[in-house]
Amino acid sequence: MFAKIAAATISGFEASPVFVETDIAGGLPGFDLVGLPDPSVAESWQRVRSAVKNSGFPLPSGRIVVNLAPADLRKEGSGLDLPIAVSILASMEIIPDQLSRNYIFVGELSLNGELRHTRGVLPIALMALQLGYKGIVLPRDNAREALVVPELEVISYTTLGELVSAFSGGCTPVADLPTHDHDRQSEEIFIFHDLTGIKGQTMARRALEIAAAGGHNIIFSGPPGSGKTMLARALPSILPPLDFVEALDVTRIYSIKGLLPPGAGLIRQRPFRDPHHTISDVALIGGGRSPGPGEVSLAHHGVLFLDELPEFKKSVLEVLREPLSSGSVSISRAAQTCLFPARFLLAAAMNPCPCGFSTDPDSNCVCDNRQISRYRQRLSGPLLDRIDLQVHVPRLQPWELAEKPAGESSETVRERVVRARNLQKHRNDPAGTILNANLSGKKIEQFCRIDAESQKMLIAAARRFTLSARGYDKVLLIARTIADLDESESIAATHLAEALQYRTNGLFDHLS
Repeated sequence: MFAKIAAATISGFEASPVFVETDIAGGLPGFDLVGLPDPSVAESWQRVRSAVKNSGFPLPSGRIVVNLAPADLRKEGSGLDLPIAVSILASMEIIPDQLSRNYIFVGELSLNGELRHTRGVLPIALMALQLGYKGIVLPRDNAREALVVPELEVISYTTLGELVSAFSGGCTPVADLPTHDHDRQSEEIFIFHDLTGIKGQTMARRALEIAAAGGHNIIFSGPPGSGKTMLARALPSILPPLDFVEALDVTRIYSIKGLLPPGAGLIRQRPFRDPHHTISDVALIGGGRSPGPGEVSLAHHGVLFLDELPEFKKSVLEVLREPLSSGSVSISRAAQTCLFPARFLLAAAMNPCPCGFSTDPDSNCVCDNRQISRYRQRLSGPLLDRIDLQVHVPRLQPWELAEKPAGESSETVRERVVRARNLQKHRNDPAGTILNANLSGKKIEQFCRIDAESQKMLIAAARRFTLSARGYDKVLLIARTIADLDESESIAATHLAEALQYRTNGLFDHLS
């Protein structure tokens, strides 16, 4: 008998519909799986056979042919185990075929018939809603993830036996109840520092607040022990919480990558990613044989922190140019082209030289000019030109740290950041999605106007410090953010002067 079950596979950033067609014919027992399966799908028969048998159901005695349609789409992942098992049971009339066609099935099977947590459920649930399916059937560990999608029935089970009992009863299976506690697991995914742990460093803390308010990229340079890493790790703590659309995008990426823990729902925290400097360009930007998201996409709507920036391979750093400019990554392969979102805030830290003490008045640098030049040349001018805020972080003495009081908490700073971002959302974009750092062209002219005296000051600074056209615009955008933090409609000369110090402090003159 013939049976047809709806399923899905992940293709890049999207889920693609797949139909599992099963036909059981007479003859010698055998199993054929066709339809361009990858190795994890091709091995599914061994899991399906044991799961069906150990769940107490007989296997057909004839030859089983399973086709994964469309035949020209590569099928990946273990999420096709469950639809293959259901299609075999439907072809044996153990499960009503008509009832099963109202749902999309997804899930990995263990050998004893348990349904295991499966990656990519959220994009599949969104696809099911878009295509008009009544609901989705999946493992219980993925239920909270799928319940994020409104107006879609989510039916979850722990074992294959439970599923068969529910569907073979002749009535519609009972859907899981929606829950609003989607972010229960979020706090376990990302851990941030609070600004109260950082003493002194007034300029660096101010730059951090400006970066958070306007979405500006930032780099800290200073000797070891000056607090560069602590500052960067505190940045997510002053960013506003994700709204629903942003949270949906972030959760979708982590679901595709398989980084959502079992039982997790919607991620409500801003992502924070800090890859090691030995990372490859594919791991950072995304790609691979079957294109998948990289670290830049995992940091979408959050922070990508690159510590010891010059230690990264130059080829790895140069691939950052596209996402820093466009907010997305296009991965092209012979079979397909995938577009992954990558609108992140870049935070970086570096030492001024290999030993780290060339700018420290209290320590002796042991590097010669050639070593320092080679070290600094690992960072290209075009890359640093895309980093808005360039801040020197001096090293404080232990007794200074003991004497200085604790600064403002992250919660206090976050309140100012939220107010500044709300001003940008209402001014920059009716949809409220464009921050100051992402303005370009006519919008810079429209929203970053300055008076004649300020214009003279900016032109003089541009000539003296050889600012590029991009650097010129960056100063205006930073000044616009500083004005927003002051809740000022216009950019004053003081705002522009403060913005200039973050682009003309001489940290990277060697790359001009």
